[in-house]
Amino acid sequence: MFERHFRRPRGWGWGLGKMAAVSAASAKRKSGGSPASTRVVLTSKREPSIKLQYPVSGPEPLSWSEDNRLSITTGKNIYVLEQICDIHNNGLDMVIHRTSVPAPSQSCSLKVGSQAEVSGCKDKFLSKKDPTLSHSLMMDRVFNPEGGALSPLRGFKFTSWSPLGCDFNGRCLLASLTLDNRLSIQVNVNRLQWTPALDITEVYGEMLYENKYGNLDADLGGELKDFSEFQRRHYMQAPVRMEWSSICNTQRVKANNECEDVGTVLLAVLLENGDVVIWQFQIPFHGKDSIIACSTIESGINDPSVLAWWEYEHGSRKMSGLIVGSSKGPVKILPVNLKAVKGYFTLRQPVVLWQEMDQLPVHNIRCISLYHPYQKCSCSLVVAARGTYVFWCLLLISKAGLNVHNSHVTGLHTLPIVSLTANKQTASFYTCSVDGTIRKLTPLFTDVAVKFDHTLIKLPESIGTVRLHGICLSPNNAYLALVTAEGINNGLHPASRMYQVQFITLKTPEEAASKILESSIHNLFKQVDLLDLVRWRVLTEKRIPPELDEALDHKLQTNPSNYLWRLRLFLLKILFQTLQKAPTEALWRPNHCESKILLCDNPALLSENKRQPDEAKTSSESTQTNRGVASQAEDTSVEPKDGNTEEHIHEMIAKKLNAIQTNIEVVELHLTREHMKRVLGEVYLHTWITENTSVPTRGICDFLTSDPSYDDRTAKMCSDIPCVSKSDLSQMSAARQHRSTALTLRP
Repeated sequence: MFERHFRRPRGWGWGLGKMAAVSAASAKRKSGGSPASTRVVLTSKREPSIKLQYPVSGPEPLSWSEDNRLSITTGKNIYVLEQICDIHNNGLDMVIHRTSVPAPSQSCSLKVGSQAEVSGCKDKFLSKKDPTLSHSLMMDRVFNPEGGALSPLRGFKFTSWSPLGCDFNGRCLLASLTLDNRLSIQVNVNRLQWTPALDITEVYGEMLYENKYGNLDADLGGELKDFSEFQRRHYMQAPVRMEWSSICNTQRVKANNECEDVGTVLLAVLLENGDVVIWQFQIPFHGKDSIIACSTIESGINDPSVLAWWEYEHGSRKMSGLIVGSSKGPVKILPVNLKAVKGYFTLRQPVVLWQEMDQLPVHNIRCISLYHPYQKCSCSLVVAARGTYVFWCLLLISKAGLNVHNSHVTGLHTLPIVSLTANKQTASFYTCSVDGTIRKLTPLFTDVAVKFDHTLIKLPESIGTVRLHGICLSPNNAYLALVTAEGINNGLHPASRMYQVQFITLKTPEEAASKILESSIHNLFKQVDLLDLVRWRVLTEKRIPPELDEALDHKLQTNPSNYLWRLRLFLLKILFQTLQKAPTEALWRPNHCESKILLCDNPALLSENKRQPDEAKTSSESTQTNRGVASQAEDTSVEPKDGNTEEHIHEMIAKKLNAIQTNIEVVELHLTREHMKRVLGEVYLHTWITENTSVPTRGICDFLTSDPSYDDRTAKMCSDIPCVSKSDLSQMSAARQHRSTALTLRP
C-alpha cells in the first residue's frame, strides 16, 4: 500500500474551455447541424499522466465510484486513485492518493467435489486418447487455474463499485474478479489499506456442494467422472461479470412486533453457464454476516459476455430487471422479483431486445432514463457496443403495453469499440476504439424513436498517437479518464508498451461553479471533481470569481441552506490559503541536523554545540516564522507603486487576511448554531431517550441566546422549553419499560 501525489502543469489557461465551445459552434455551423455530421471538440491537457507498473487487463479496466475513486485492473493488482480537494494546501497541484489492492497469492480452485475425487477425474481425463478431452482440460483456465506449464493467472479481470453508503465508513465497496475466477468484496479499512471482507466464490461453492449441484438424488462422486458433468459444475460457478444495484429499503419485524426499514443492496453475478446469481446484502456491510438471501435466475443465453441493471420509472412505480448480452449477439432483459422491497416492481416475462445470432459480441451495456418530449412520458434508453457498431433500444410503456424500438449506429469507428461510458445527467455516451478515437453520442428524439448525433473528441497533442484500452467518466462528468499505450510510430510497433492513465477536463471552472450552485445533491463530498476546478481558479486568480460570489450571495438571501453556507466557508478558506506564503521547506521532511542521542551522553558533542550555533533550532524557528499568517504573507497580484515600501504591502496583506479570517469565523459560528438547533430538534422530537443519555440542552440554549444581536425565533423557542433532569429521564424510561411489558403479556 502506498501513497503518491501528482502535480498538474501550471501553464493551463482558463480560456480553453470557451475556445472549445466556439470551435464546436463553428463546426456546427459549417456542417449545417446534421446529426450524421462529424464535429470536432477541442480539449486541453491539464491533468497529470499516471504511469502504471503493469499492463492493464480485462474487458473494462477502468471504473469510477460515486465517492470519486478510480480503479484500474492490471495483470498483478488493482490501482485505486482518489482525488483529494485539500483546503489546507495553497499549491496548484492536483492531489491524488494512489493505493493498491494486491492479487491473492494462491490460485482459486472451484469446488466441484472432494479433492481426491477431482484429482482422480483429472488424471482419468488426461489419460484419454480423445484429444478434445485432454486439450480442454489443459488449456481451459477454468479447469486448470494454476496453468501447469503455462504461467499462473494472478491479475484481475473486472471491478465494480457499489453505491455510496454501503461500507461501514459510509463509502463504496469494491467487488473484484480475478483472472482465475475468484470473486471477492474488498473493504477499505483506512485510507491506505484494502482487505478482502468476503470470498463470494468460496461461499457459493459451499452452497452448491451442500445442494449437490442441483441434483439432490445424484451421486456426487460417480457423476463427476463424466466430463460433461465435470464441465457443468465448473461453469455454474465461474463468474463473468458482476454489477451492483442501487440501494433499496426492506422492512424487518423486530422482536416487539415493530417494523423497521433496513437498507439493502443487490449484487448480480453473471456465470459462464448463463445463470445470474443475485446476492442481497444488508448495509452497512460486515462480511458474511451481512448476507440476507441468494437466488439464481436462468437467463437462457449461451456464451454470456456482459451484464447491467435496468431500472425504469413509470409514474410512481419503479421497475427493475437485468440486461444480459451474449458474445454471439442476442440481448434480453430478465425480470428480477425483489421480494419485500418497497416501491419496486418487475416484468412479467423476459423482453428480447435483439435476438439474431449475428456473431457480433456485446461488449458493454449502458442504460439511462429519459423523458420523451413527443410521447409525454418517461422512457428507458439501452445502448450497447457490438463490434464497430452501437446498438440502441428505446423502451417506453404506453396504454398498449411495452413498446420496443431498436437499431444500430454505424460509421463511428474503424476498429471494434473497446469501451463505452454514459453521462446520465446530460444523456450522452462516449465510445472509444483501439485506434485512439473517442466519440460522443447525443440522442435526439423523433416522433417515434431516437437518432444520434456523434461528435469526435480530439485528444490533446501532448498525448500523441496512442492505443486506447478504456475510458470512464467522473461522477459529475468533470473529467474523462482513459488508459493509453504507445501506438504505431513511423509504421512500427514499439518494442515495449508503457501504460498510462490520462485525464481530460470536460468542464470549465465556470460550468463547474454553476453546476455546484444548481445541484440537487447538497453534499460537497460527492462533488469533489467539480470543487477541484473551482479551487484551482480561486488559487490562480487569488480571488473568488465575482459572478460566483454574487450568485452565492443571492442564493443565500433566498434560500439560506447549510449546503450553501458550507460552500461559502470552502471558498473563504481557499482564498485565505492564496495569501499565505508557501514554506521554504517541506513540513513533513525530518531535520537531519538534529542530534539523535542525548547530549549528556556525548560530552564531545556537547562541547562542540556550545561553540557552534544550533542549526536545527535556527531552521525550526525560520520554519515557524514562514508559517506566519500576516507577517510573512505575500500577494503576487499586488505590485508596489512609487513610495510604497515592503512593510506597507505586508500591512495591506495582513488586513486582507484579517478580513477573510473574520468572515470565516462568522460563517463557522452560523454553521455551529445551525447544528446546535438540529441537535435540540432531535432531542425534543424523539422522546424515546435511554437512561444513560445526557444531552447538555441548557448549555446549548444558553449559547444560542448569549448574543443579543442574534435574533432567531427557533433559538428563543428552544430556550423556553424546560429541560429534563436525569431523575425524570430514569422515571420516564422505567414507565415505558413497564408499559411495553404489560402490552407483551396481554392476551
